[in-house]
Amino acid sequence: MAAAGRRAAAAALAAVLMVVTGCTGGDPTLRAGADGFRPGAEGIGDPYFPRYGNGGYDVAHYRLELRYDPDTDRLTGVATITATASQDLSRFNLDLAGLTVRSVQVDGVEARHERDGDELVITPAKGLPRQTRFTTRIDYEGVPEPLISGDFGAGGFMATPDGAIALGQPESASTWFPVNDHPSDKATYDIEITVPEGKSALSNGVPQGTRTVDGWTTWRWSEPEPMASYLATLVIGDYRVRTGEHRGRPMVTAVASGLAANAAAEASLARTGEIADFLADRFGPYPFAAYGGIVVSDDRIRYALETQSRPVYSPVFFRSGPNDGVVAHELAHQWFGNSVSIRRWADLWLNEGFATYAEWLWAEHDGGEPVSETFTREYAATDWSQPALDPGRAGIFSRAVYKRGALAVHALRLAVGDELFFRILRTWTAERRASNAVTSDLVSVAERVSGQRLGPLFDTWLTGTTAPPVPSR
Repeated sequence: MAAAGRRAAAAALAAVLMVVTGCTGGDPTLRAGADGFRPGAEGIGDPYFPRYGNGGYDVAHYRLELRYDPDTDRLTGVATITATASQDLSRFNLDLAGLTVRSVQVDGVEARHERDGDELVITPAKGLPRQTRFTTRIDYEGVPEPLISGDFGAGGFMATPDGAIALGQPESASTWFPVNDHPSDKATYDIEITVPEGKSALSNGVPQGTRTVDGWTTWRWSEPEPMASYLATLVIGDYRVRTGEHRGRPMVTAVASGLAANAAAEASLARTGEIADFLADRFGPYPFAAYGGIVVSDDRIRYALETQSRPVYSPVFFRSGPNDGVVAHELAHQWFGNSVSIRRWADLWLNEGFATYAEWLWAEHDGGEPVSETFTREYAATDWSQPALDPGRAGIFSRAVYKRGALAVHALRLAVGDELFFRILRTWTAERRASNAVTSDLVSVAERVSGQRLGPLFDTWLTGTTAPPVPSR
């Protein structure tokens, strides 16, 4: 995520994994019954957001069939979720904020359901044995509303004068569909959105066509690569949509029709393919089946977000003219954050540090400031008391995560040299493609590829409290 005007030692990973795999810590509501079946945990156990996501199962695929009426702000939906039980499961939760659930079926059989705040608690007619693949269908409706956080502001589904925007980090998806809302449980998606004829309905992945019946148009999208839930998006309204191809893959870009800075926005999005190719030369093959970008006109959106294969940009980025830097940042996330995703929010620098560094690389390539000069300037401006790794819940979008994270990336480059540095990055994106990781995983890859002991360097640049010495070769 690139921020504009936004506020931008966690528990050990072992403790996280204990929660994920079902350690209940004595909670009687999660204890196994006489048959050995027990409820899934009410949260994956992320130290920063303990109730984000849910335990007991892994989602493979979401199929969302949605209808939205901008005149009433009403959303109706059918979510069909394919998952596998990771324990003998008596009941399980999904995250769903505010909307009304009409019915739930598990493997075609009616299931009992109830609400506990923003949790949808589902009890199948019979228990789901470990490793069983099961399908849950939820019929729901209502007027979606964003989630409000004291640390992060509003995120999620927001009605606009001409439609709606579903967008946000660290949470967004639960405002418009039932979901296991944590990046550690990635899944593939098929999304259909039916809107009044004349409106655009944009989402992630490969366009699958449109059809119009009785004044309503259904737009279909498919994301065949696993995606973290906060990267799922809907953008509905009056947009100038451009379609084409880049390197044999669909390219879909869109700019809000009423955007004052439309020329600058169009010019920036027009370089999407060029910038993606530049990054692919350094990071490895582009990891998704489609390209694109969307520029909205709603001033409540003060950031850009790397929504998978099709980033969404605030209008603020283009008011002073074309802005290729923000495009480079969000496209870099397609490798760092989207394909290789974090396992816990304390490691967000793995996303933002590399995306910020990609901005520096692109600026140098495009005739701007050399990376060495950017590094020197940012090094001098850094508050070294603020860590990039494990910055605290309220600090995940802090300057340290972005800028100090990027400084750590360049320090690695200086320590190992260009050839090994870019080999490390390409190895990382190849080996961890479509999966999740933590910082120690990156250190292991960097040490293996370089043949050097690099743990102390990462420690110093990511969490040390004084300015580290700059590596030299």
